Amino acid sequence: MAGPPPALSGQDVGSFAYLTIKDRIPQILTKAIDTLHRHKSEFFEKHGEKGMEAEKKAISLLSKLRNESQTDKPITPFVEKFADTDIWNQYLEYQQSLLNETDGKPRWFYSPWLFVECYMYRRIHEALIQSPPIDDFDVFKESKEQNFFESLDSITALCIHLQEMMTTIEDLDENQLKIELFKLLQISLWGNKCDLSLSGGETSSQRTNIINSLEDLKPFILVNDMEHLWSLLSNCKKTKEKVSVTRVDIVLDNSGFELVTDLILADFLLSSKLATEIHFYGKMIPWFVSDTTVHDFNWVIEQVKHSDHTWVSKCGVDWENYVKMGKWAYHDHIFWTGPHEFCAMSRVAPDLYAELQKAHLILFKGDLNYRKLTGDRKWEFTVPFHQALNGFHPAPLCSIRTLKAEIQVGLQPGQGEQLTASEPNWLTTGKYGIFQFDGPL
Repeated sequence: MAGPPPALSGQDVGSFAYLTIKDRIPQILTKAIDTLHRHKSEFFEKHGEKGMEAEKKAISLLSKLRNESQTDKPITPFVEKFADTDIWNQYLEYQQSLLNETDGKPRWFYSPWLFVECYMYRRIHEALIQSPPIDDFDVFKESKEQNFFESLDSITALCIHLQEMMTTIEDLDENQLKIELFKLLQISLWGNKCDLSLSGGETSSQRTNIINSLEDLKPFILVNDMEHLWSLLSNCKKTKEKVSVTRVDIVLDNSGFELVTDLILADFLLSSKLATEIHFYGKMIPWFVSDTTVHDFNWVIEQVKHSDHTWVSKCGVDWENYVKMGKWAYHDHIFWTGPHEFCAMSRVAPDLYAELQKAHLILFKGDLNYRKLTGDRKWEFTVPFHQALNGFHPAPLCSIRTLKAEIQVGLQPGQGEQLTASEPNWLTTGKYGIFQFDGPL
């Protein structure tokens, strides 16, 4: 049997990968440099001259990185000791081993796009950890918080919707419960549009009430396996007598508005007894501009809790209690910010794989997770999702993503070609979404 197809890369001039490396990566680095500049006085107030020196050093390292990417320099190993330095440098050696001697070193435009993009964010982190005492500064924190505040009206509407439903949740029959689950799954899907790395770190907040748009957005769901999720969770609920725990794991993507949609879905799963515990996975370091870290997770719950609106505030209070009671657990692991695709997890991070195996269902949010699930390769549109997962199957899983990269599998014959003919950029605008399930049907 033939092996998997080649990885997407910047070699394909005009491709989304090429434009990311050519335009978006320098844009994100410029924004990170500007952010450091703007915080100069804060660094001075906190740390005196040392803070000023650190800011200069971090900026110089990021400027060097920007130059390397723009001039397609060789990709260099990491030097600063951190939990994953050896893992990254081993992976660099692996990339080198794939090249012929005449190719020289792995370079920005000629290496796999997934690897190059992850490498860039890991280098941003290295620039900061090499610049104490500002080594814990998150250059993306401001933009994540701005996304939250600009989406406040939508967040309020969602929290009110949840609390109104909570008043009658005990009385909902099976069908009503299913309709509500599907509604909140779709809200979590479209919440994934708010991705700051796609816009080069520019604002991408949710300003309209998404609940009112769900019917209009349905035609844009290209793969819709929500029925599988319902049958799996409702069966778990029915067999509760035998198995007392139903665990749903959510591998998070963006902070801000999207995280709120995920927390609302998680709240509903507990309150409807479709799940008894929820495990969230976030990033250990700032990542892909808007990805959720433990600070972002706690910050969002805190903001919701301190809302002036009683029902919004009640959501925040409930969420904090779930965490305290252990019904919600937040985990991070260095693997999520590594260079590996997920089919390598059982080998590279067996402890994480074993943890995921405890779940009855894993929801993978967003585009980066989809790229890592499928190896970010040039798959045909009709290749089954299970095949593209390349042996990764810790538990039944579902990708919930809006499309922002030139990869999509599991489509009907002709579906991808039809979309390409009518909308050449359909794979990368975030207009289309999927619920793609892999598990025992």
